[in-house]
Amino acid sequence: MFPRGLACTGFLLALVVAAPAVEVRRDLEYGRAGGESLLLDAGIPDGPGPFPVAILVHGGGWTRGDKAGSDRPGDGADITPWFDLLHRGNYVWFSINYRLAPKHRWPACLEDVQTAVRWVKANAAGFRGDAGRIVVFGHSAGGHLALMLATISKPDTRVQAVVGFAAVADHEHKLAARGGLGDGLQALLGRPKGITPEALHELRAISPINRVKAGMPPVLLLHGDADKSVAIEQSIAFQRRVKSAGGICDLITLPGAPHGLREWAKAAPEHERQLLAWLERIFAAAGAVK
Repeated sequence: MFPRGLACTGFLLALVVAAPAVEVRRDLEYGRAGGESLLLDAGIPDGPGPFPVAILVHGGGWTRGDKAGSDRPGDGADITPWFDLLHRGNYVWFSINYRLAPKHRWPACLEDVQTAVRWVKANAAGFRGDAGRIVVFGHSAGGHLALMLATISKPDTRVQAVVGFAAVADHEHKLAARGGLGDGLQALLGRPKGITPEALHELRAISPINRVKAGMPPVLLLHGDADKSVAIEQSIAFQRRVKSAGGICDLITLPGAPHGLREWAKAAPEHERQLLAWLERIFAAAGAVK
């Protein structure tokens, strides 16, 4: 029998050896817009590839957040859990920054997501990524942008799958109960809090639920039923709308999970395995169609 200290050291070494090796490249420019350099970080697994690709769109109410996880690490907009998930799944990932409100109004943020998709498609091979297996992740406001992307019928920005994490799908949902536009939407649209006919028209136009149509890429929604920021009813209604249009939209409900991703593994430890399995099925089906 090994001495206790040596056995423990060997066990820890085994864990280190078993951990996936990932190269991370920071602050790569994927475009320029509005006088700003648009930057992303990339994570590249060890091995020959080609690996499936994930494009990550952080949340933060369209006014804050950061590609490295969050501009306020540990808060509700922190996307840090995605990095470990994708490392374990052997994905190449590209985490993007995009232009934020109020300096940049709608649709600057959505335009930047589209620019990022085009850049990733053109450059994925250089990171050992497969441009034919791309998924876009979006959390909260980033989920809104991901779902909006799913509704756009342009070959240059079409991806094989979209995953919305507590995604904003309907800006009109409980609008009156909230007393009007929240701070994020006021900044994004340059409008006051009050609900006017003009504001309603614009909110409806940028709500993914109103843009659902046939031919969208498969969508997976993950939502905690204890979310106090974006109600799970938005995901339920979006799923219903997509299915009515003949599309693929699955929903994973996380019992007891709040809005912030950092609490999800504790509330629903199986959701990451379910997510990776769903993506594997979708990518396999996409390959079979080719």
